[in-house]
Amino acid sequence: MGNYTLIITEKPDAAQRIAQALNNSGKVRRKEDEGIPYFLAERDGKLVVVPGLGHLYTVAEERKGRNHYPAFSFKWLPRHAVERGAKRIRKWIESISRLASNAGAFIDACDYDIEGSIIGYCLLKYACGHKEMFAKRMKYSTLTKEELEKSYGRLLPHLDFDLIEAGRARHELDWIYGVNLSRALTISARNWSGRYATLSTGRVQGPTLKFLVSREKSIRSFVPTPYWKIKAKVEIEGLVFETEFEKKKIEAEKEAFAVLGACEKKNGQIEKIDIRRFKQKPPVPFNSGGLQSEAYRLFGYTPRRTSDIAQRLYLDALISYPRTSSQRLPRVINYRQILVNLTIIAKYRNLAEELLSKSKLKPQEGRKEDPAHPAIYPTGKTPERTLDNPEKKILDLITRRFMAVFGEPATKLIVKAHINVHDHRFFLKGRQTLKKGWLRFYTPYATSEEVILPTIREGQQIKVTRVFLEDKFTRPPSRYNPGSLLRKMEKSGIGTKATRAGIIQTLYDRKYIQGKRMEVTDLGLEVLDVLDKYCPSVVSARMTSRLQIKMNEIQVNREKRQNVLIDAVEMVKPVMTRLKEKEEVIGERLSRAIRISKLEKRMVGVCPICRTGNLMILYSRKSKKRFIGCTSYFEGRCNTSFPLPQRGSVKPLKGNCPKCGWPIVQVWLRSKHPWTLCFNSDCPSKKSGRTKNEMRDM
Repeated sequence: MGNYTLIITEKPDAAQRIAQALNNSGKVRRKEDEGIPYFLAERDGKLVVVPGLGHLYTVAEERKGRNHYPAFSFKWLPRHAVERGAKRIRKWIESISRLASNAGAFIDACDYDIEGSIIGYCLLKYACGHKEMFAKRMKYSTLTKEELEKSYGRLLPHLDFDLIEAGRARHELDWIYGVNLSRALTISARNWSGRYATLSTGRVQGPTLKFLVSREKSIRSFVPTPYWKIKAKVEIEGLVFETEFEKKKIEAEKEAFAVLGACEKKNGQIEKIDIRRFKQKPPVPFNSGGLQSEAYRLFGYTPRRTSDIAQRLYLDALISYPRTSSQRLPRVINYRQILVNLTIIAKYRNLAEELLSKSKLKPQEGRKEDPAHPAIYPTGKTPERTLDNPEKKILDLITRRFMAVFGEPATKLIVKAHINVHDHRFFLKGRQTLKKGWLRFYTPYATSEEVILPTIREGQQIKVTRVFLEDKFTRPPSRYNPGSLLRKMEKSGIGTKATRAGIIQTLYDRKYIQGKRMEVTDLGLEVLDVLDKYCPSVVSARMTSRLQIKMNEIQVNREKRQNVLIDAVEMVKPVMTRLKEKEEVIGERLSRAIRISKLEKRMVGVCPICRTGNLMILYSRKSKKRFIGCTSYFEGRCNTSFPLPQRGSVKPLKGNCPKCGWPIVQVWLRSKHPWTLCFNSDCPSKKSGRTKNEMRDM
């Protein structure tokens, strides 16, 4: 029997915090086993706290090789046995195995969610020698000393096996769909072209790409139609206000000019005043999706970036666990203590004290719940290190949102005056916040446009200073951005709080989409078109949502993992048969799309010298250097060329130089800010030929 308890955590930072929180005898000792850290602590006996490194095990095919499909036989293996570049994983697992061999008891202290449960389960089962049935479980939502001590004092008697089964099902389903579909696409393209290019799709990636493609097709096929808006400027007590005509859109030009002619040089009279007073409730607490969407709206951070920042803040014990679906804050988190902690921080002191003065603290909560964790909240702890600017922004956003949910409703006043101008009605609208309530706590993130009107009355004569038309065209639907796509995925029930941000990033990495306003590339359109034509079920959001529901049922022991996997295999088999039958035509289509995609990445713009060719990033066989050249050179019509920096990455930019209209590229050198290169040596933006930056390494 061993003489210590082995506590397994998900990451090194968490291991150190847990060891420090539980230790009650001297200083925590940090040790290393072949470079792998672990921590020694004392609490009712010896504790050894060892971290994992995220997922150390993964689903892999039993048969070796990647040049075949379908594949349905799999097993869980160490990542180093499957992935290139994961050699360090072997040492990590061996170190945990050695520590486990002398342990007398085991505690899983990985994050209490699907991913954390799978990480802990795999380490206990494979690295520790089938100790998963004997281990106890810590459950916590923050890495504060108080909560970790409480969690250790109330250990769950066994692992959360329903959660583990749901996690295994998700990883195994993702493998069944992802490996088979991705191989079918990649092998088809390689067999036709003789060249390798990674193409991927999966049970969540496919439907997500379909959302984007459907929107892209709507935008590209959109035909704008003209319409007119009529507005009038009125003067009241020396102040000028803009009013809108009663019809928001006038589709006939003749009607628009008739109204304009009738109202010009006429004054108006207020016929009616509508006054509406309403209360605006506080916002609900953040869950993962809510935080990611708000961070994109306010700061332009992608969901992946926000998720990574929030994870760092969690590991620093500054916020609660960020991967949660919950919009609820249970009393057990101790609202008052968090607010007391916040009073120590100067910029929150007055607001926190105001909330503490209330006799009762009741948060505004949403409908969504998560059995594992509450909504995201700050711990109120002071950072132990200097946070970078993005970390400060996300922490401030979470803190102010937390305080705002306890605020009073804001009271707002809406005034709408109906102004008759020669039998045509215009609306004058005023908006005013009478009581800020929760808005004060969420400043500067909650904004409210105020239009305060002077005192007006029905029957009052109004001076009209100008009536004018605005020529407009109907606009296509907006493209998705990372925030709106995240909400669409959540609403459609595809992906999870832990995977959605990664799926969006994968679409960028595969070059299926580009830009902040997500534009689908020709490659993305072709991949989706192939899938939609030959296997529409795999890009169906409804099918993916049904699978997600089944996994949720596994989590509450209403469904069995094996049954869900069998159903999935039966669903995928005919899809693979269909893709095999059409492999040649699919390969030709995808190869063409890949070739065009690669050319587009190198295309800079129209040649400003000959106006017939295009400037491209080319490589000299002789000098092995890259440069900009005109495609008309190959036809003997233009020999225009420009040098390029030989280090770093060069990316063509859409649009032209604002000063001279020539094409431009972005140059990015490691550890340097990206800069824009215009090839025109006579560009007005250049004082004396090329700048120092542009000449570097050419």
